[in-house]
Amino acid sequence: MTVTANERLGLAPTDPRPASETQPAADRTETNPLFGDQKMKLGLFGTNCSYGLIMSHAPSSYEITWEHTKEIAQRADRLGFDVLVPVARWKGFGGSTNFNGNCFETYTWAAGVAEATERIAVAATSHLPTMHPIVAAKQATTVDRISGGRFALNMVMGWVPPEMEMFGSEQREHDERYAYGQEWLNFVNKLWTEPGTFSIHSRYFDAELLEAYPKPHQGPRPALLNAGNSPSGIEFSARNVDFNFASLDTLENIKAYVEKVKSKARDDYQRDIHVMTYGLVVCRDTEEEAKRAFQQVVDEGDWGAAGNVIKIAGSGASQSFDHAVKEMQERFIAGWGGYPIVGTPEQVTEELGKLNEAGMEGMIFGLIDYNEELKYFGDNVMPLLKQAGLRH
Repeated sequence: MTVTANERLGLAPTDPRPASETQPAADRTETNPLFGDQKMKLGLFGTNCSYGLIMSHAPSSYEITWEHTKEIAQRADRLGFDVLVPVARWKGFGGSTNFNGNCFETYTWAAGVAEATERIAVAATSHLPTMHPIVAAKQATTVDRISGGRFALNMVMGWVPPEMEMFGSEQREHDERYAYGQEWLNFVNKLWTEPGTFSIHSRYFDAELLEAYPKPHQGPRPALLNAGNSPSGIEFSARNVDFNFASLDTLENIKAYVEKVKSKARDDYQRDIHVMTYGLVVCRDTEEEAKRAFQQVVDEGDWGAAGNVIKIAGSGASQSFDHAVKEMQERFIAGWGGYPIVGTPEQVTEELGKLNEAGMEGMIFGLIDYNEELKYFGDNVMPLLKQAGLRH
């Protein structure tokens, strides 16, 4: 039997801690807008990475500086957006853009954005194999305390082999990644909720006399997000998370997917789950202008980077993009494989309404030029969303 450092050194045990250290400060439904009552929640995706959601040299003022990403976050906050979700990247995808390779780490990015905003939820996207649960739990708690209970953790199992090799390990087999992820999350949840000292002995983790104070600001725990759409990903989401993000191609497939995920959560785990989507939004005064701007993204696309993504996804590294790999390669160029919405403010509003009717409770999206197009979206689309009853 292992002798702990406490036993070896004869250390006095930790006395029971006060409630201020062992209890959350507030119910998350009161602090985190992801749990608010907006019918169609809105967020921005990828504002921490070069080129955002477009693998293209299409003109844009978007750049990876702290001043620029903070301005985007504050504008989205003022417009009443619900969440900001970054992309976790350790290595770019090569090509002429080295797509997403110039980027900010997401926990520290989230801490800065949390301090710079007032209302919007702020996520960190975490590749679980690259982050020890003790470190992740503490960082998440810190950001949650900075934000006053607006933090969300977007969990990624790690799907890009060149990135995993940077950490000196090979990519785990697909389903094993989710087995590891389950133990990782169990570990983090205990650190967030256990009022005293505990130990963990499992397949992937072996740790003695653990403790973590304080607990997150929001209770019972921060919001959890996951974008797994494979059978293992759906199982993980249904069991654990509050929001599943889906990459889907048609409204019919969206309806079927939403019912599948919600039914599994309800029937197998007696819990509710929300489903959202992501993609690129291109909104202009006329449909012709919008289509022309979208096509320019495709025409000036970095097909080297896109080809690398497609090879990685098509190799079995990820099963969430199967439809896009086979049928819609331009969706990687223009929207990272997500659901594109292209048109006038009226058409964008209509499409968001159709997604909502199909079961999607929100959308996080990219823009060709986040900061400038966010101004246009606020002036021209947000009022229409309110008229349509999708926002208030």
